[in-house]
Amino acid sequence: MAEIQEKTSLQTKIVTPQELEQQAHYAQQVLAWNRAFETKTGHKRRVQVITFGCQQNEADAERLLGMAQSMGYDQTTESDQADLILINTCAVRQHAELRALSITGQYKHLKAKNPDLLIGICGCMVSQQTRSDEIKMKYPYVNFSFGTEYLYRLPEILHTALTTQKRRFYLNTGCGNLAEGLPVERHSRISAWVSIMYGCNNFCSYCVVPYVRGRERSRAAEDIVQEVRGLVETGYREITLLGQNVNSYGKDRAGSPDFPTLLEMLCAIEGDFTLRFMTSHPKDASDKLLNVMAREPKIARQFHLPLQSGSDRVLAAMNRKYTAESYLSLLKRMRTLMPDITVSSDMIVGYPTETEEDFAQTLEVLREAEFDMIFSFIFSPRPGTPAAKLPQLPDEVTHARFSRLLEVQNEISLRKNRAWIGKTCRVLVTGESKNDARFDSARTDGGKLVLLPACKEKRGTFCTVCITDADTFSLRARYTT
Repeated sequence: MAEIQEKTSLQTKIVTPQELEQQAHYAQQVLAWNRAFETKTGHKRRVQVITFGCQQNEADAERLLGMAQSMGYDQTTESDQADLILINTCAVRQHAELRALSITGQYKHLKAKNPDLLIGICGCMVSQQTRSDEIKMKYPYVNFSFGTEYLYRLPEILHTALTTQKRRFYLNTGCGNLAEGLPVERHSRISAWVSIMYGCNNFCSYCVVPYVRGRERSRAAEDIVQEVRGLVETGYREITLLGQNVNSYGKDRAGSPDFPTLLEMLCAIEGDFTLRFMTSHPKDASDKLLNVMAREPKIARQFHLPLQSGSDRVLAAMNRKYTAESYLSLLKRMRTLMPDITVSSDMIVGYPTETEEDFAQTLEVLREAEFDMIFSFIFSPRPGTPAAKLPQLPDEVTHARFSRLLEVQNEISLRKNRAWIGKTCRVLVTGESKNDARFDSARTDGGKLVLLPACKEKRGTFCTVCITDADTFSLRARYTT
């Protein structure tokens, strides 16, 4: 097969109605072919979307699936039943990339059995030149790959794949587009992701996101309000706003409301629902935002605020633009305004040049911060970032520090969760537990996981429960009525 490498321009733009109309034209052609296939064979073509990474990737996957279904594909979770497999990748850590490459390798035998199977790899990983080239050279059975900029052009990409024998690799360069009105097939009928912006301008020294998702681009406030209102009107009870740094919302759009004002606009929507958001950068978390959260009952008492390190020296090396002291001061103001708030954080262990003294400072700040929970990671060098060029710490050092960090945090999490025993609170029952069918999963206003006796009638509703037990990662409860 001939191979074509395509590269995006450096320009970031709003996708025009004319461009979306062109994609709709491609979609109609693919739909017609799939309907003809169904008429001939008696069954519909199926698509499997496999996603790695963050909530933004999950939201992207819902759009990929929505577009595929609009083109006549049924969803399947079984790879050997799929006619189209889309692997939506992550580049934040090496582990996520290796998992995506591993699963791609497993599909070689499927392509041998079914030469008509289309395999596409998309997302952050293949927004990098090296990974795009690797896919092209080492995985000859992959039909196409495309970076984050090309998501809205899936109909065109599929049309090309179905009408030619050419492999295509669409590589972006860190810029992006804004496309409104794409079909969405949401994974839940209770909770919904809503992306309010894309990209990042912060360029933390360890992070590849600005290179693979481009610079910050905010959606128009009226489009966000319209989307959220529609979700609430159709029965969604929990809306999570997404952005690499939601606190920067609107700064790139002249005349746009800022993030706190956007929250106020969304809270004005009628209905019984909860608003959440992630992620906030500490340097941009304003008192205005905290005040809006404190007075708006629809905004969850939950705040995810990545710290990354407790060492000022390491924070400076990371280009985080705050100190441990300023972070703790922000945390104090937050808890003064909202004593019941649940706070989580991200922590990186083993950043290059991190000394034992630096790590000791991290543990000290961790104890003082008393997070309800953390997402902790061993440093993963990302090609092209400044931190990847620095001497890396030995694995035995980073793994030992990681264990010590978790030991401290697990003790804090357990103590804070046990303080909930005997309390009565409102929760949203989200569905059957993934680990035990005897229980349903629910979330407190602060986002804590609650396990309840399974009850189908309660799913998708707000209920009052009494907390009866707790462990490090979850609460147990009973219904009060």
